[in-house]
Amino acid sequence: MAVPRQLPNAITIARILCAPVFVWMLLADDGADGPLRWWAAALFIVAIATDGVDGWIARKYEIVTDLGKLLDPIADKVLTGSAFVGLSILGELPWWITIVVLVREIGITVYRFVVVSDHVLAAAWMGKLKTVAQALALSLALLPLWTLVGEWIFWVNGVTMAIAVVLTIASGIDYIASEARAARARRTGTA
Repeated sequence: MAVPRQLPNAITIARILCAPVFVWMLLADDGADGPLRWWAAALFIVAIATDGVDGWIARKYEIVTDLGKLLDPIADKVLTGSAFVGLSILGELPWWITIVVLVREIGITVYRFVVVSDHVLAAAWMGKLKTVAQALALSLALLPLWTLVGEWIFWVNGVTMAIAVVLTIASGIDYIASEARAARARRTGTA
């Protein structure tokens, strides 16, 4: 079966386009935990799940592109960043968490654009683990499960969010250290 070469990139772009719709639904609910909140959470979960789909298709059919390597992490950051900001606007997540995450995410994204003419900075294993942790933590925070199971779920949400924040910081440090080692190797000619 022939797969269109741009299918993975199209899926990635669709993920980016889901972000404004998700934010509108989340904020239109205004923290009321009504149907729009559930739909916002469902859209987020479906959109973030496509992160694995586009990569799998690209690798399976050997249609990995530099554009895809660049767009995929940006799509993740747009979607997860929107969720962090939305939850903070609603007062459900402290702003300091959102700021720490956004500084790391924006910093790495800007750096990707700075070095793109030299090399494409693809997502590393720790960055992928960070994305999974953020997706899980945000999904739990977005779903108003407390309306079904009670307030004990806030403890679970707090633990998963703490893990996501720690991995966000650690993966940022890992990217900086890896790029510093690679730059040093290029300068000394050992790459």
